[in-house]
Amino acid sequence: MKEIEILAKKIEQGHRLGYDEAMDLAARTDTASLCALAGRLREHFTGHYFDTCSIMNARSGRCTENCKWCSQSKFHHTDIEVYPLVDAAEALDLARHNANKGVRRFSLVTSGRTMTDAEIDRCCTIFETIGREVHISLCASMGLLNKSQLVRLRESGVTRYHCNLETAPSYFPQLCTTHTSAEKIQTIRWAQEAGLEVCSGGIIGMGETEAHRIELGVTLQELGIKSIPLNILNPIKGTALENMPPLSDDEVLRSAALLRIINPEAHIRFAGGRGAVKHLERTLLHAGISASIVGDMLTTSGSDIDSDKAMFIKEGFSI
Repeated sequence: MKEIEILAKKIEQGHRLGYDEAMDLAARTDTASLCALAGRLREHFTGHYFDTCSIMNARSGRCTENCKWCSQSKFHHTDIEVYPLVDAAEALDLARHNANKGVRRFSLVTSGRTMTDAEIDRCCTIFETIGREVHISLCASMGLLNKSQLVRLRESGVTRYHCNLETAPSYFPQLCTTHTSAEKIQTIRWAQEAGLEVCSGGIIGMGETEAHRIELGVTLQELGIKSIPLNILNPIKGTALENMPPLSDDEVLRSAALLRIINPEAHIRFAGGRGAVKHLERTLLHAGISASIVGDMLTTSGSDIDSDKAMFIKEGFSI
């Protein structure tokens, strides 16, 4: 416990764990102690403020990429709804609904590897419409865009770009071969150069080890990411990972805690797969979590916004 106290003070004073140090900490520290350290660091760096956002599946299906976890890939046979880019009126209605519920940020998420310039222009028109009509921060998640497209998004009112690394760069080739972690990292850097904040995280439970999760956490730290969604795999029938066994409670708790310890200033965010860990949510809120996607996910049901807000407040957070 003395070593944990010393480490906590070092991190609070600016020290950041590299891969080897994080691996050593994980190897010799029990889960309860990791969660306690993560909770202390969350309170020190982000306080009791709880950050909320919501997403809209703005274009669904027919993705050219072969990501093993994804129901929207054309390589998988799932029963998801397939549709083109939504219109401005539909997006505006959902953005207004979320703003009225007190959600702080709204994102358009599109399936596919990337977007054409014409598609980006259409999305920018939607963002500009929302910006005029609704008081809510805007985010986009549109794949591997180039820098000029990202600049165009910022000019339309978008302040944050989302591009998940998904898993450790060393493990990513086991899950997808149609694009690389290096391409994702390039997109993140271009987004930062374009003046956008970046949201980037991953999915746990895809066969990776704790060492891979630590590698992901350190990579996010090195990129300066301040919003990190923690998704838990929801195995979807028809995908390559449909039979993946669920993570243990201990693995989920350690994953969240280590993400916070490695990235102490970031918002570690509930994201996809919450249904599988409903019984752990309150524990996770005191083990590093300080943010959440609320409402529905991309192709699965999410959570009720009002119920979520009540739970976060009950656990001592301010919305």
